[in-house]
Amino acid sequence: MDLIGMLGVDELAHGLANMSMFPYFDIAHYVVSVMALREQPGVLELSRRSPFACWFSSMLFCFGGAVLSGLMMAEPPIAPLSNSTNVLLASLIWYLVFYCPWDLLYCCAALLPFRLLLSGMKEVTRTWKVLGGVSQAGTKYQDSLLVMVAIGWAKGAGGGLIANFEQLVRGVWKPETNELLKMSYPTKITLIGAVMFSLQQTSYLPLQKHHLMLFYTVFNVVNKTRIIITGSSTSPFALVESVIYRTLFSSSSSSSSSFSSSYTALSSNSKKPVAINNGATSTPTAVNKKKPSSSSTPTKESGERRSPGMASPPRGKKEDQRTAKTKEQQEEKTCKKTD
Repeated sequence: MDLIGMLGVDELAHGLANMSMFPYFDIAHYVVSVMALREQPGVLELSRRSPFACWFSSMLFCFGGAVLSGLMMAEPPIAPLSNSTNVLLASLIWYLVFYCPWDLLYCCAALLPFRLLLSGMKEVTRTWKVLGGVSQAGTKYQDSLLVMVAIGWAKGAGGGLIANFEQLVRGVWKPETNELLKMSYPTKITLIGAVMFSLQQTSYLPLQKHHLMLFYTVFNVVNKTRIIITGSSTSPFALVESVIYRTLFSSSSSSSSSFSSSYTALSSNSKKPVAINNGATSTPTAVNKKKPSSSSTPTKESGERRSPGMASPPRGKKEDQRTAKTKEQQEEKTCKKTD
C-alpha cells in the first residue's frame, strides 16, 4: 500500500515477521503467565500443600492455547508437552516464581519497568500464537472462515478459555468466571486478532500479512502498557460494544417489557369485581369476608332496622292474657261485693 510505503514501516514489518520467539519472548510469556497464576487467591497455599497441582496449573497457563487448539483440531492434547525444552524452561520459571529464596524473581518481575517489558513481550507472542492457529486451520480447512477464527482464538487465548478446568485442578469451582459469560480484555483482543488474520488469510482483507502483524502487535503493546500504567481495565472497544449491543440486542428487552406490561394488565383485569346473583358486585375476597359475619351476632344497625312489632310479638300476647285475667278477677271481686 502507498500509505505504508510513505510511512516507511515495510522494513520494520519484515523484521518483526522474521523475529524468533525462542527463547527470550517465550521466557517472558512463561514469567507473566506463572505470575498471573501466583496472584490468584489461594495459590500460594496450594503451592505449599500440593506442588504437583500447582505445577500442572502453571503448565495449563503456559500451554493452554496449544492444548485447546489441539483438542479442537482432533490432535493429542499432550502434543505441546512433547517439546522438552519448552516444558523444562516453563518448569524452571514456575519453580523460581514460587520457591525462589526471598521471592527474588517475583519481586523483581513485579517492579513496574520489568512488568511493562515482560507484558509487552508477551503481547508480541500473542500475535504469533493467533497467526499460527489461523494458519494451522487454513491448511486443513481451506476457505473456512469460522474454523480459522475459532482455532486462532483458542490458540491465542486458550489459557483464559480453559480457566474453569484449571480451577478444578486447584480444587476451585467458579462457573461464574467463565470467559464466555464475561470476556476479559485479552480474550476480546485475541478474538479480534483471529478475525482479522482469518480475513487476511481468505483474501477478504486487502493487507499483507507482515503489515497486519506489525499493526496488531503495536496496538496490543500500547494498550497493555496503558492498562498497566493507569491501572484501569476498561476496554478501548467499550463504546463500540455498547453501540452494537443497543442496536442489535436491545430489542429483546423492549419486547420482554411489553410482554410484562400486557401480563400485568391481564392480571389486573382478573382482579375486577365479580357479579353476584342478586345484582350486587363484590370481589371474591369480599364475599369470603361476608360469610363469617352472617353467622356472628347481629350488630346494632341490624337490630335498629327491625320494626318493634316484628321484634316482640310473643311478649304482646302474654301481656294481653295477663291483663284479661286481672280484669276477670276484678269483675269477680266486684260481683261478690255487690252480692
